[in-house]
Amino acid sequence: MQQTPASRLSANRARLGHKVRYALRHPGRVVPYLRRAGRDALLRLRHGGDHIAYYRAVMASDTARSPEAAVGGAASAERWLAIGQMQFDYLLAHGLRPQDRLLEIGCGNLRAGWRFIQHLDAGHYYGIDISPDILIEAKKTLVRYGLQDKLPYLTPVDDLKLDFLPDGAFTVVHAHSVFSHSPLHVIDECLAHVGRILAPGGFFDFTFDRTEAAEHQVLGEDFYYRTETLTRLAARHGLVARFMDDWERLPHGQSKLRVTHAVATTA
Repeated sequence: MQQTPASRLSANRARLGHKVRYALRHPGRVVPYLRRAGRDALLRLRHGGDHIAYYRAVMASDTARSPEAAVGGAASAERWLAIGQMQFDYLLAHGLRPQDRLLEIGCGNLRAGWRFIQHLDAGHYYGIDISPDILIEAKKTLVRYGLQDKLPYLTPVDDLKLDFLPDGAFTVVHAHSVFSHSPLHVIDECLAHVGRILAPGGFFDFTFDRTEAAEHQVLGEDFYYRTETLTRLAARHGLVARFMDDWERLPHGQSKLRVTHAVATTA
């Protein structure tokens, strides 16, 4: 059984001491980090306090270099496929049925999405992303796997209010490596609205970078949260969040919460 190492949960990657120790252990990563820091500083300056616009620009830059690497930092096509398979297998083991209607928040270039589309009935997959650039790559993925007849919906968004979607439409909502790149107000916006579009008995799974120390962020790209912060946030919006222990056994490095309507836990 793979567990998240205690060192990962206690590390504060924003501290200078951590950065120095990491640089000494991984000298080959120093120059790429400095390039990333310079790019991100320029993009933050250009977009001010608008995190969505800033991260859309980050995705455009990353996608131009490598669509696979832009989605979750996959170093190769093989790793891209493996992480998508892991997400699909997990939901399948948790009962994902062809008749389910699935919304994938941050669908990217369909790393997991093409498998969901293949499994689900036609018209039952909806993918949204803040990056038009990565959605163009998503269309290429659809063509590569011959999934046009499944009629998936792919839509760019500029917030997570989900206001263009109908009430109670989705039995499954899924977000992988989205909240790990989101400040708390973006997560709060999503949780404030996701309950409306969840069908009775439906659930919303999302991953996040977990810490048991001080919450922090790195370069405005990577955010680390305590579990209780996110469970309390869900509760503020009438939702129940449950930590998914079985996800911790998988080789990814993030943690997962499952959010449901509060009434679903008392039935």
